[in-house]
Amino acid sequence: MKLDASIAAVVTGGASGLGEATVRALAAHGVKVAVFDMNEAKGEAVAKDVGGLFCPCNVTSDEEVDAAFAKARAAHGQERILINCAGTGNAAKTAGRDRKTGEVRHFPLAAFNLIIQINLIGTFRCIAKSAAGMLSLEPLEDGERGAIVNTASVAAEDGQMGQAAYSASKGGVVGMTLPIARDLMSEGIRVNTILPGIFDTPLMNAAPVNVREALAASVPFPKRLGKAEEYAQLALAMVTNGYFNGEDVRLDGAIRMAPR
Repeated sequence: MKLDASIAAVVTGGASGLGEATVRALAAHGVKVAVFDMNEAKGEAVAKDVGGLFCPCNVTSDEEVDAAFAKARAAHGQERILINCAGTGNAAKTAGRDRKTGEVRHFPLAAFNLIIQINLIGTFRCIAKSAAGMLSLEPLEDGERGAIVNTASVAAEDGQMGQAAYSASKGGVVGMTLPIARDLMSEGIRVNTILPGIFDTPLMNAAPVNVREALAASVPFPKRLGKAEEYAQLALAMVTNGYFNGEDVRLDGAIRMAPR
């Protein structure tokens, strides 16, 4: 797919981090980009900066996702590109003892469910609704109608202690990539997923300097945190390379996460 002003794109979680970098990369090629995010102030600022459109959106809500797609399509037309970056995480052991009181506790099920709802079901919700819209498009070269890129995590394959919910959600994204690509193959819609390692994002910026340095040193090569722009480069490669389909690709400097 050639990136130019004739193409419309949607980026969920586009107000910051990996999503923001992808919004900026797409816009730099002239693509009309809609920024889906819950953070109105940041989302509006990013959209204004690139000449895009901000659409308030909580990916756990059918109504909000429908409204966001309707707003984006009214302004830009039907999107041919969907990049799913919206997501979050938490940490808790499956079961364990409180170090001070000795009380036995388990992972709060409501907290587990929330991560699944956002990272896995939220991603699928956006895929399904975007793909349904793409079916209305006339095919491009090779019969292509659209391209979808999802965001999982290396935790999908080597999750650490406390990451049961996060790893399950991201593993689900990996697991559904090929079946969805097969579901959509006859309609000319490609689907791929990126598994980022340790990236320099606003969330990571909140960590102490010594923690950030230790994490960077744990990467085999290069010994640094990933750059959001590097994620965006791979996302755009997945969109523009018409033979890229049904793949789950780690982007991690060859790291394999330790148990803790």
